[in-house]
Formats: sequence, C-alpha cells, structure tokens
Amino acid sequence: MAALLIVSLGTWLAVFFSMQEEPRAIQLAQRVITALKITQKSLLYVPSSERNALVIDLATDSDIQFFPRQLDDTTLALPNTLFWETFIQHIRLETKNPDTLVVANMNGETGIWISFTVNDELYWLLLKNNHSEVSLINEWLGWGIIALILAVTGAAISVRFVNIPLSRLSKAVQQVARGENPAPLPVNEGPLEIRDLNHAFNRMARDLRQIEADKELMLAGISHDLRTPLARMRLEIELSNVSDEARAAIDGDLAQIDHSIGQLMEYARPAGAIPNTAIDVSEVLTMLCQREKNYTESLSGTLKFDIAPGLYAKIGELNLKRIVSNLIENARRYGKSEDGTAHITVTAREAGSLIHINVSDRGPGIQTKDIERLLRPFSRGEVARTGVSGAGLGLSIVERLLKHVGGSLKLLPNKPAGLTGHIEIPKARPAHNQADI
Repeated sequence: MAALLIVSLGTWLAVFFSMQEEPRAIQLAQRVITALKITQKSLLYVPSSERNALVIDLATDSDIQFFPRQLDDTTLALPNTLFWETFIQHIRLETKNPDTLVVANMNGETGIWISFTVNDELYWLLLKNNHSEVSLINEWLGWGIIALILAVTGAAISVRFVNIPLSRLSKAVQQVARGENPAPLPVNEGPLEIRDLNHAFNRMARDLRQIEADKELMLAGISHDLRTPLARMRLEIELSNVSDEARAAIDGDLAQIDHSIGQLMEYARPAGAIPNTAIDVSEVLTMLCQREKNYTESLSGTLKFDIAPGLYAKIGELNLKRIVSNLIENARRYGKSEDGTAHITVTAREAGSLIHINVSDRGPGIQTKDIERLLRPFSRGEVARTGVSGAGLGLSIVERLLKHVGGSLKLLPNKPAGLTGHIEIPKARPAHNQADI
C-alpha cells in the first residue's frame, strides 16, 4: 500500500510539474521584462554624461544586474526544454524583437543573460540567481512528503481498524481449534463485513458447542444401550448349558464387540483443550508402562520400557495415556511373535525441540505401501498380522490426538522383525522452570 501511494504521488507530482512549466516560464519572463523596462527607461532618461555611473551602480552584487555588451562576448545557449523555449519566446514577444539574445552563460558567468539596446548602445541584463524553480520543486516535494505521510498514516489506521477485529477472530478460531470455548465476538464494532463475519462465527461456535454436547449425550446413551445387553448376554452364557468351547467362542465374540464399541467411543471423544502448563511426560509414561507391563505379563507377554527423566510437553495427561496405550494395545493384539506372545518395548527420549516416544513389537510388521492406508479411520491390516477383526480406529485415534498438540505419528519397521510406532511431540519447559530448554 505504501509503495502504491508513493508511485501514485510521484506520478501526480510529475504531471503537476509538467502542467506548471509554461505558467512558471511566463511568470519568470514577466519578472525579467519588468526589470528590463525599468532599466531601459532609467538609461534612456539619464544624461549621457552620467550613464556610465548609472551602469556601474546597476552592476552591483544583487540578483538582477546590468553590464555593457561587447561584440566579442562568448555565450552559451539555454537548455533546449519546453520551459526555456517558452521563456525565450515570451521575452522576444514582450520586447517585440525576435532577435533578442537570451543565453545561460556569458564569458564564463552563469545566469540568465538577456541582451537589449538603449540609443544603439548594447547592454546585458543578468538574472544572476534563479531560485524560483528550485524553491517551487522543494515546496511541492515538501507538500508531497506531507501528503505521503498523511496517506500512509491514514492507511495504517485503516488497516489497523480492520486488523484488530481480524486478530480477535484469529485468536477465537485458534481457541476453537484447541477445543476451547471462546467468548462471543462483538457484532457492533468494525466494518459491516467484519460484523457479519463475527456474527456468523458466534453462531458457528454455538452450533459446535451444541454438537459436542449432543455427541457426548449420544455417546453416553450408546455406551449404556449397547454394553448393558452385552453384560447380560455374558451372564446368560455363563448360566447356560453350552459347552466350554462354545462358551469361549461366544465370549470372544462379545469381547470383540465390546472392544469395537470402546474404540468407536474413544474416536468420537473430543481431544479437549491444550493445557497452558507442561506435564511431566516421564512420570506419566512410567506409571502407564508399569501398569501395562503387569497386564501384558498376565497375558504371557513381555513389556520393557526405558523412559528418560525430565521430559515435559503441553499435552493432556489423559490424551497422552490414550495415545501410548492405544499403540501398546495395538502391539499386544497384532504384534505377536512366532511364539504367539507379544514382546513390546517402550522408549522415550529428548531430540532437539521434540520428544520421541517409540512403541515397538516383534510381530510380522506391515508393508510400507499399507502405512498410509492404516492411518485412515476404519482401516485394518492384513489377516496375517491381525488375526482378529476390529474397528480399525486405534491408529486414527493416536494420529488425531497428536495433531491436536502439533505432534505426529510414523509407522516404521522394527528390524529384524516387527513394527515401531514412532511419536514426536513438541517439548516444553516445566512450569517451575522459566529458563529456555
């Protein structure tokens, strides 16, 4: 905007000076003609014996001076521009002498030199210092600079008038993205378009809050309406006279249904707001891994963990547990080794500005071409790896929760066999330490 204003004012000044050349040339010529007529009359009416003394008096150190003209005087013409051509034409028109000589230099003396005669005697009129053009340029340049400053200042105020509500809107959008409920935006401030935008945003934020409330209510109803019959079916099977083999098969199916319901509920559950203070990732992971270790060993598997101390990040403790436990559960279900048991390793390390968390298994792994597909909701791996069916939401849940805090998930091969879920989340300084990490 500033560059556009500068170009616009520069073009305007150029056009203005172009249009002012002829009037300025005529004004300067009128000034010279007036001085020339006064001098001619003074020299004409003074006695011849006193004319030389008058010439000497007129040749004083002032802006306009008069000198006798010699035929051998050396001269230099004025520049061939519209201004000086107009000036010369006006001088000759006023003096009614087309042969009036107007030059820029006479015998090495710079100025505006105009020749004239009095009683057949030759004289020069010298306009020694021509400040009119320079002063006019300086004056209009000064006005141009003032106009530019005012225009830029006005533009800055106008832009700020628009940017303040836009900045407020941007912060509100970021709050919504973090799962927070922003305060309503003012609908009576700023331009009409901004007021309409704020009104639409407030309506959208209210709708989103209502949708979240309805979704939570629906999830609670689904959980109750589906899991209660499942529990009753389990009880009825236990009391029935079916064989142990059939009972185990039915119980496995019910467990699979319950697991799928759990994944659907977890996927639909909102991530929640990002905490303002960092949590101790090391402590949370250590407690989680200890609990998962006991459960994994109860299933005849193993879980080893190596968590570096002093890791902090701005992430909800519940969300961190959901992320890592989903990967552990995925490894426990689908990453079993050839002996039919899961061998899981969990590590957490600091790497630059990030925290790296790895959950590895020794199972069959997955092919590189299938990685992107498996991160999509309701996608499952091959039967050779899974051996069971599921909702296919575990990895999608992990990736969604990580994106909420600026993190990422990568599925990498765990050589010589297996799969590694590689997590990266931005680290932060602990609340009790304000020094930069």
